[in-house]
Amino acid sequence: MAVEYRCCHPDFFLRILIVAFLVLFAGLMSGLTLGLMSMSIVDLEVLAKSGTPSDRKHAAKILPVVKNQHLLLCTLLICNAAAMEALPIFLDSLVTAYGAILISVTLILLFGEIIPQSVCSRYGLAIGATVSPFVRVLVWVCFPVAYPISKLLDFLLGHGHVALFRRAELKTLVSLHGNEAGKGGELTHDETTIIAGALELTEKTASHAMTPISETFSIDINAKLDRELMNLILEKGHSRVPVYYEQPTNIIGLILVKNLLSIHPEDEVPVKSVTIRRIPRVPETMPLYEILNEFQKGHSHMAVVVRWSNKTSQEPANSSPSNGTVRDVKVDIDGERPQKEKIRKTKRSLQKWKSFPASGMKKNNPVGSRSKKWSNYMYSDILQIDGNPLPKLPEEEEAVGIITMEDVIEELLQEEIFDETDHHFEHS
Repeated sequence: MAVEYRCCHPDFFLRILIVAFLVLFAGLMSGLTLGLMSMSIVDLEVLAKSGTPSDRKHAAKILPVVKNQHLLLCTLLICNAAAMEALPIFLDSLVTAYGAILISVTLILLFGEIIPQSVCSRYGLAIGATVSPFVRVLVWVCFPVAYPISKLLDFLLGHGHVALFRRAELKTLVSLHGNEAGKGGELTHDETTIIAGALELTEKTASHAMTPISETFSIDINAKLDRELMNLILEKGHSRVPVYYEQPTNIIGLILVKNLLSIHPEDEVPVKSVTIRRIPRVPETMPLYEILNEFQKGHSHMAVVVRWSNKTSQEPANSSPSNGTVRDVKVDIDGERPQKEKIRKTKRSLQKWKSFPASGMKKNNPVGSRSKKWSNYMYSDILQIDGNPLPKLPEEEEAVGIITMEDVIEELLQEEIFDETDHHFEHS
């Protein structure tokens, strides 16, 4: 009689509709909790800027909603809890108490938890964008209760967290996106290698990429460019050759091999009579990306790697400007030049370089600005040895190697760069 009474109750079908709505509503809140809260703001910003057209549209709709994550979380959980608590109340008037508990648990578990979360975990972006206006309404409805709780969570846990990857994690993520990983990634082996090499430039120092001083080919400044030395330079195949004074570790400059084209071996011109350019000095602990930045300035594509000896720590404390601590070495070529040379560089006329047209020196012409840069520094890095004492490596410094632009690029590519001469020796 009780069951027949419940079935004949005038509000029976209305209560059935309410129960179905509560189950669907609880399932939607549960699915959105998993779908929206699993996507960080960084992920949504990446999709909004570089995703597919549909992903950009969806991410743009979700970003304003997910901006305050704690407020959204409190709203979804309050609505989900309210729906699950109201479901047994309406079922109790339709079936017995035990039946209401059994049906409510079954409906909530199946249609309110498992199925919605499974669907939203895969299509959470599209579903979240579709129901974002409805979620905004719920946020305003639950605002009086959800806002104080969200502010408490902000105070205890922080306003929000940015899910950025650390350097090692980013390298692993890039390797997983390679097509060799077998996970459907689109990045080629060369792309993943170059990205990983760029991330490692801050960890690698000059000592990782340099050529030891004992394996470096250099020439004495007092040597003569006779046929034997010219053939040796040609055989090495380098575009730049370091020049030393008195001992091979005292590298004072370098010569460009292309400047030797006009020299006849029969004349036996001394090395000190040709153009010798200054060579910067970098500490062996300097990161490679800083060395790359110095090379980009155009002063030199070759540098001497130096190591600080223990002689500095044995000096009196009053003679050290840093009170006994090892001072930093900066790649500063201008600081090594005499003051007269700096003044002469600023007064040097630009009329010598007639190969650059006057029309290219306009303000809005980038080629003209670069030509002006070249002409300003054409002679600024040349070593002046006429009447001046030759530079000598300080006693607290020890030259341990030579590093070039090619060495840094090889660390970036993580592969050897072979030029024509390297291939010649390799095949021979």
